This record gives sequence, C-alpha cells and structure tokens, in this order.
Amino acid sequence: MTTPPATERRLIEIIRRAVRKASGVRVGIGDDCAVLEPDAGSLLLATTDLLIEDVHFRRRWATPTDIGWKALAVNLSDIAAMGGRPRWALIALACPEAVGLDEAEAFYAGVRALASEHDVTIVGGDTAASPRGWIVNMTLLGEAVRPPITRSTARGGDVIAVTGSLGRSAAGLALLEATPAPRGVTAAEATDVTTAHLRPRPRTREGQWLAAAGGVTSMIDLSDGLATDLGHLCEESGLGARVELGRLPVEATVHAVARALDREALAWATGGGEDYELLLTCAPEAFERLAGGLAATIGTRLSAVGEMTAAADGVRYVDAGGQPIPVRAGFEHFVTGRARV
Repeated sequence: MTTPPATERRLIEIIRRAVRKASGVRVGIGDDCAVLEPDAGSLLLATTDLLIEDVHFRRRWATPTDIGWKALAVNLSDIAAMGGRPRWALIALACPEAVGLDEAEAFYAGVRALASEHDVTIVGGDTAASPRGWIVNMTLLGEAVRPPITRSTARGGDVIAVTGSLGRSAAGLALLEATPAPRGVTAAEATDVTTAHLRPRPRTREGQWLAAAGGVTSMIDLSDGLATDLGHLCEESGLGARVELGRLPVEATVHAVARALDREALAWATGGGEDYELLLTCAPEAFERLAGGLAATIGTRLSAVGEMTAAADGVRYVDAGGQPIPVRAGFEHFVTGRARV
C-alpha cells in the first residue's frame, strides 16, 4: 500500500500539527515570519546546519525519523557548546517528488521527539522538491542568560577535557557500511554504536551546567572529530595543545567493533567525528570539582585528556611515554573523495 505524495500543502499541515503553544512565540507558523520574544536580559544564540543525502546520511540505513532527529541534534549540540538554552527551530526540507506522506510524517516525528526533550518549539521553515536526494537545513535559536562560552578564550596551562566517550558514532557508521556483517559483535554492541551514529544525544544539559558552574574557559562541540575541532579551538585561542592518547575515553563497544572490522578504535576517537560530545578547557584547580559535579548532577563523565600549551608547540598527540604519535585530521568538507558517510 502506498501513501499519498508529500505535497507542499500537506507538508505544511504536518509541520503545523507538530507545533505546540509555547512562551516567547508571539506569531508562529502561518505568517510570513515568526515573531519571537526572548526572555529579558538574555542573549540570542543562532546556529544552522545542512544535512545532505549521501554526504551526511544514507537512506539505506537512515530512516526519515533518524534524519529528522539528527537534523535537530546537530544544531542542539552547537547551542550546548555555548552553554545556552535552545528555544526555537526553523526547518527547510527539500525531498524528491516520489517521497510519500508517511515518510514526511516520520521525518517530522523525529524532529518532534527530540524537540520535546529539549523544550524546543518549531516556529517555521520551508519545503521544496529536490531533483536528487533529501536536503535538510535546520536553523536553531537559543538564549544565554550569561556570557556564552566560546572557542577563543582558552588559556595556557588549562586542562583539556571531554564529556562522555569518543568514537561511538564512527564505529556505528563503519558497522553500518560493513558487508557482510562482521562476526564477534553482539546485538547490544551493534545497537549501542549504530544508535550513537543515527540518533546522537546532544549535551545541552551538560553545557548549561558547565557554563553555570564556573571555571570553564572555552568550549566547542565535537562534530568533525577531536583532531579537527581541537585544532579550531587552538586556532581561535592562539594556543597549542598536548593530548595524551591513552587518556581518551573509548567505550568497550567501540573496541569490540574495531576488533571485528580490523580497524583502530583510537583513530575513530580522534578523527571519526559526529560524537557531539563537548570539548572544553578549564582551570586546573577547577577540573575535579567540575568532573565530580557533572557526574553527580547529570550522570555524565568528564575526562581530562591533556593541557593547553604555547602556540609555538602546535597540537601534539603523545603516547604514555610522551612520544609523539601522528593523528589524522577529522572530517573536512571540500576534500576530494571524502564524505561524512
């Protein structure tokens, strides 16, 4: 049984059904612009991301619900990195004319499911037919009640730390791409890493807690991989960095998939990308307080992995003996032959 085609009018009706009444929205979907009212004394945060079929996801394994979820998640992660509170989303969706109404419904269901978890209201967007594949552009607006934490304010001697664990998304992608499926990976291990890739969990609560706790000097989300994103932070702060590879938090599930595929778990942790964890720097005397408080309050691990150094030192990755180890950079658009998926 086929469902009706996803016409523009039907898509707009799906979006309108997904909208709930929320504070701060004077005018929502149905007019030329949304009219929004930020809380008094807050700063407005704005971010946007593109998701393109066969660059950021493949329909072979990503369902429309997965795509909708991830489109919002990657933007939530940007707001989290500033320590902000996400508020309002606008969604532009272009999809092939053959897309059915059930697929469109599933896409917006994925957006709505994650939006409800983070108290985000959909306030507008656009729809269009695409000549090839799905294209999703999400814009997310948020608020910061205190000065946002940026990439440019790290200090020499600061501790470098990451939330959660690294490499799960890259392990999930590798497992999804593997044909035939490898032996030696349990169903639970496969679910853990593929879910991390298809439906990442942005660290918005963690970002807000860290921003309020004091002691955090800079922050960035890990979207393109530790090697790339730490490079961005160092460049913006005018500093170098020293990372001890043995201190990177890598789950047993990632090691299990790496063994089954004859791959390197550490390479996924440093260059795999799409972990959407938070990479931060903090004063050395603040780390234990931050790590203990984050674990006790939210249940999220914070791991120290290195320190910020002088710019002349560059970004160095070392083994347990302090010997330098070459690390490949993470994802980069416009590099021939490289796609995120």
